[in-house]
Amino acid sequence: MTNPSTRPNPSSATLSEDIVITTENVSIFYGAFQAVRNVYLDIPKNKVVAFIGPSGCGKSTLLRCYNRLNDLIPSARVEGKVTYQNIDLYDPKVDPVEVRRRIGMVFQRPNPFPKSIYENIAFGARVNGYKGDMDELVERSLRGAALWDETKDKLKQSGLALSGGQQQRLCIARTIAIEPEVILMDEPCSALDPISTLRVEDLMHELKQRFTIIIVTHNMQQASRVADYTGFFNAEATEGGSRFGYLVEYDKTESIFNAPKQKATQDYVSGRFG
Repeated sequence: MTNPSTRPNPSSATLSEDIVITTENVSIFYGAFQAVRNVYLDIPKNKVVAFIGPSGCGKSTLLRCYNRLNDLIPSARVEGKVTYQNIDLYDPKVDPVEVRRRIGMVFQRPNPFPKSIYENIAFGARVNGYKGDMDELVERSLRGAALWDETKDKLKQSGLALSGGQQQRLCIARTIAIEPEVILMDEPCSALDPISTLRVEDLMHELKQRFTIIIVTHNMQQASRVADYTGFFNAEATEGGSRFGYLVEYDKTESIFNAPKQKATQDYVSGRFG
């Protein structure tokens, strides 16, 4: 097997679209442990990009490096270069808080604030200095998350009173209220029932008209349904017995699932391992 540390960029995708985020030879460490090794990856604007692969291959770790959430772990560090709109995200002069405003995050489990539905949307906007019509922003955000019709008559009720699927869409509404350009989603449907999952997937198709979306998912059918591009990640053991994640192949989703160029990708999407 080719050593991933010397493997050239495995992407076979020719991206003619505008590029929002560039990942250039990125490795991520937690102390001495290397979680991700030498990833090259471009994220095109107004597309859905899915990261797939077995557990422990660094998908979520890489996702969190795009809005610097790994900074919150004292032992974490990033080597290589991550650029957003041609700005080095890890330049010492870059404010991580501003990065997280422009690159929002939706987590695996719905996590509404213990506030009203209205305040779940308004709170972040206020913190970020929004000066416009708050009622209009709340309605627009809830409409953008396909939740307005279900909540317009109970905006003063707690967001925690909503169903799981509604809570996740509320979290999406909360994210888009601060008007990011990129939305990161870390297994956003893993805690949802199939009907709620399909609603969130439909929502992704609508949201990519305004946002760029990067999603980590263990559900390959979901990746095939929602993603324009897919990156397959795998893990490899070191001589010391630890495992690091690396990008095997990145291409248009149709190619990844129907005509992958790497045998490991073919084995994974056909269910022969993972």
